[in-house]
Parts: sequence; C-alpha cells; structure tokens
Amino acid sequence: MISRHTTEQIQNRIDIIDVVGEFVKLKKRGSNYIGNCPFHNEKTPSFTVSPAKGLFKCFGCGKSGNTIGFLMEHEKLSYPEALKWLANRYNIEVEETEASPEQKLLNQTADSLYIINNFAKQFFADSLLNTEEGKTIALSYLQERGFRQEIIEKFQIGYNPAARDTLTKALLANQFNKELLPRTGLVSLRNGDELVDNYRGRIIFPIHNNTGKVIGFGARVIGKADRAPKYINTPENEIYVKSRILYGAYQARVAIDKADECLLVEGYTDVVSLHQAGIENVVASGGTSLTTDQLRLIKKYTNNLTIIYDGDSAGVKAALRGLDMALEEGLNVKLVLIPDNEDPDSYVNKVGAKAFNEFVAASKKDFIIFQLEVMLQEAGSDVNRRSTVVNQVAETLSRINKAEDFTKQQDYIRRCAELLRIDELGLTNLVNKYKRDKITKEEKKLSAQEADMLRDEVQGQPEDVLDNNLTLFNQDEAHERNILRVLLEYGLREWDEQRTMAMYIFEELEQFHFDNPENEKLFEEYKNWYAKGLEPSTKSMLYHEDPAIQNLVVAISVNPHELSQKWDEVMEGMNIVNRDTSRQDVIMSVNYYKLRKVKKMIEENQRDIEKASIEEFKLLHDVHKHLKEVEKELTHQLGTVILK
Repeated sequence: MISRHTTEQIQNRIDIIDVVGEFVKLKKRGSNYIGNCPFHNEKTPSFTVSPAKGLFKCFGCGKSGNTIGFLMEHEKLSYPEALKWLANRYNIEVEETEASPEQKLLNQTADSLYIINNFAKQFFADSLLNTEEGKTIALSYLQERGFRQEIIEKFQIGYNPAARDTLTKALLANQFNKELLPRTGLVSLRNGDELVDNYRGRIIFPIHNNTGKVIGFGARVIGKADRAPKYINTPENEIYVKSRILYGAYQARVAIDKADECLLVEGYTDVVSLHQAGIENVVASGGTSLTTDQLRLIKKYTNNLTIIYDGDSAGVKAALRGLDMALEEGLNVKLVLIPDNEDPDSYVNKVGAKAFNEFVAASKKDFIIFQLEVMLQEAGSDVNRRSTVVNQVAETLSRINKAEDFTKQQDYIRRCAELLRIDELGLTNLVNKYKRDKITKEEKKLSAQEADMLRDEVQGQPEDVLDNNLTLFNQDEAHERNILRVLLEYGLREWDEQRTMAMYIFEELEQFHFDNPENEKLFEEYKNWYAKGLEPSTKSMLYHEDPAIQNLVVAISVNPHELSQKWDEVMEGMNIVNRDTSRQDVIMSVNYYKLRKVKKMIEENQRDIEKASIEEFKLLHDVHKHLKEVEKELTHQLGTVILK
C-alpha cells in the first residue's frame, strides 16, 4: 500500500487545473474554469472546474469529484494507479507500507517483468524499422496489408529476427536476470540450460495494461501458417493473465467512453485496421472465449457491447459464447456478422471506413434474438429439440436479473414467446422457475441476510420502490446543506479572538441535529477532523476515504452560477463580487436553520397540546411561549442583518 505520508504529499501538490487541463480544453470564467465535458458529448460547455475547491462537476451528465477521481474515471485507473500517476507528474517518491516477504518478492518479480518487456518492445520496434531483415521481410508485409507508418508506431508493432537467439543475446548483454527470462515467454529453455528466442521470424504485437505498460506480446507468423501456430502469446505470469486482457483496450479507452459503445473483434490485426480507418472504439478478445473479467473491463467504459465476428459457422459459435455472462454483467449486447468469408480487417480495407460504419449500423442484431433464431433453425421441426430451445432461452432470460433491467427482461419474454409461438405467461413462469432455482442454489452458500438481498435482486422491482419519494430534496435538506456549505467554506476563518467560525457554528447548533443521516455524518466527521487539527475544508474533505462523503462535499460545494466579475467594474466602489460576506453568510445560515427547526418544534408542540391532559397543558403552553420568543428573536435578527 502507498503510505499515508506519500498520499498527503500528492494531495498537497495537486493542481486540478494542471491535471484536468491535460485532457480538457478549459477557459477561465470568473473564479472557475469551464469546458466541454469529457464524459459525454456536448456542444455547450457544462463542465466546471473549481481551482479554489479542487473539484470538478459536469452539470450536464452529473459526473463530479476531485482530481484523483477525475483520473480514475477518465483514464480508468485504480486508486493506487491514479496516485502513482500524480506522483510521477510531480516528482514525488512513492513510499509503500511494509509488505510481507512474499508480497515483496511478487512486486519485485512484476517490476522486473515490466522492465524486460519494455526493453523487448523497443528491441522489436528497432528490428522492424531499422534492420534490413525487418524492413525486407516484416515491414514490407505489413505495408502490403495496408498498415501505415503512424499506425505501426501507435501500436508499437515490431519484429523478432529469424535467427536462433538475437533477442536472447541482447537481453543477456543488458544483464537481465537469466532465471526470470523464460517467465516472460520471450525466450525458451532448450537442452537443459540453453536459452533461445521464442518468437523467431514473427511480427510482434505488444499488449498493454490500462496504464500503457507492456504486459505481454502476441507473435504472428508472416503470411500463412503451415504447421506452426498462427499466433504465439505470452504465457500467464505475475503481470499477464489472459482472462483479464483485451487487446487494444489502452488505445481505445477514450474512444469507447465518448462513443458509449465498445466494438469487440477477434484478432490483433482487426483492431489495428479499424483504428487506421478512424474507428477507434474497438478491442480484441484474442480469439478466446469471453470471460467475466473481460466483460467487466468493457463495463468500466460502457454498457453497450457490439460483437463483430466472421460470418462463418465458427464465427457464429464464437460470438455466442459468453452471452449469459454478458447478460449477468448488465451489458446491452448486439452482434454484427461480416459477410463473404471476410473478417473486420479485410472488410474495412475492402469497402472503406464510411461503408464499414454504415454496414455495422445497419446490420446490428439483438444478441438474444439472434441466438434464438440460430437455435430454432438448427432444431427445425423436431419437437424435442424445440422444447430444449425453449428451456435454453428461458434460462438465458433468467440471467437478466437486476432490478433496473426488469422492463428489458419483460420485453425479451414477449418477443421470444412470439418467435417460439408459445404462451407469453408460460415463458414468464419458466423464466421465474430458473430464477427460483438460482436462489435455491445460492441460499445454500449464503447467510439468511445475504440470501434475502439476492432474492430482492433477482425478482425484479422491489416492493418499496415508491419509498424513493422520501429522499426528495426539501427545505430541511436545503438548510442542513447550507450549514455544511458555510462550515466547509468558512469554518477555519477567525470569528473572534478566541474562536473560529467553525467553533461558533458548533456552539450555536449544540442542541440540534440533522434529520438527514448523510448530512449528520458529514457534520460529525468535520467536527472530528477539526478536533484532531486536520483543518477540514472543501478541498481536504474531497479526499476523504468514504466515497459517500466525497460525493456529498461536491454536491454541497458546486454551483452552476457565479457573479460576473464585471459587477465590480460597473458598480465602481461597491465591491460587490469581492466583498467578504462570510460572517453575514454564517449568521444567516445558522439563524435560518435554527428558525426552521424552531418552527417544526412549535408545530409538534401544538399537536401535543391538542391531545394533552389538563396536567400536561400548562407545561406545554410554557414550552409554546418559550419557542415563540425564540422564533421572534431569530426573525428579528434575520430582518436586521445588513451586508456591509
């Protein structure tokens, strides 16, 4: 783990305009900056960055957070990866907390593999572009296939010479660990202890992780393969796990995010050719069946997956594998089959980018409906096989089990029942049977509480969905958030010689509590930080370990509007924009909050009076008089506060 000291150093050095400005063209407006949101397509800027508060907010799509959150969302980094990205930018040495001997060894091995792979990547690129063998054999072949120089460099494509140990000699000459080299897959052990190149005479496609580091390679034969395999891939090791990798994901991540769609193909050359044609939201599965981890990697960027495979029977079967997993992950899956024994690589080169895009848009088939049509075609008029199809479809539909997909599931049941020519209610009952079977299996593994949660999930919309109305923003919520706003914004400023504004607010609200538990939690956390001397503010609490607190701080602190600086030019001498109104803001916020609370207490007391006995009446009447006096005083104070 990255040490707390390093994390604090990074947070103190962060300049949100510097970081966000690398990905978004920002323009200053007042005290903030605005630009077109990088998370959704828009023509009118609604993306706001506040350097003073260290946060961003898009008033179009709702995305918001701090600098680390921006990097995690935009670059699809984990929290430690985002910290390391920032540490590298600001030249901060990363300290990590003490790890176990096993973890240290694992980290050292992984670091060594990254270094070896990076050396090999550069070696392969140099062999392709700067050696006679590479240019004559490999580069000419790539150019014949239509690959231009810039796309070769973008994907860092290279060549491993045909000689027995050219790469091996280079690795050993640079003193890389001889024992570690076979783990990379770049070299193999022969005759006991002899090291030889593993990818001799092949074109090399480096495979990157989501931060751009090379984790492995795909090595392709030049021309047609006879007895040798067409591709050789890196064996699994500490940094390369085949089931968690999609080729081209690093190069495609921004395009997928913007298009809100991921195109999935089989081969490396399919990805490279489509990128060259300007179609960049594409990744490859490497010809293997889709895995849950790969689908979750896609879901980081989008919920919309379009699979583009060859139109032959093998391509159809390959496309259908992994459908149930995709449904369970909540992905909207479409299928496009390339005609005439073509693959995406050859077809885009044949028809061009414009025609390819038009073909994809016109040929998308709903995945579930396509699967059903294929199974029905294979079953023909055989009654038993058609019965099997009904059960297979019902089991597939039962996997659409999340509450938010309930309507989609019902629509599929209707359409599938029509194609199967069976009763819709009967198919619904069969789908529910598979759901119940799933619950029964899971309940054997889960505690009673976990099983109840699963039952709610798989049975569609929860019964208490209408209770969401209770969370609607109301006046009480507005006053609570306003207290939190002034506390975050002004709390550390001086109130008088003995107190800060935060201390004044704490004292004034000592007898009150927030109705909303999330607001109460933030208020108490602010007090805890303050008591520990941690100087809580909007900027510092944006980096709280609890994401719910981070989100609430953003929601409280960002406003789509601010006073134009021109007011101070037009109203000369009045200092409208830059006037310090913090003291009056705190007083009014506290008094309005207290007034709201007192009014509610008066209402509650009045209801108690109506039901009170003779003995209780006098006490409640005295309470009523006291509350009315407090109300009068607060109203008077609010009516006479003058902004100076």
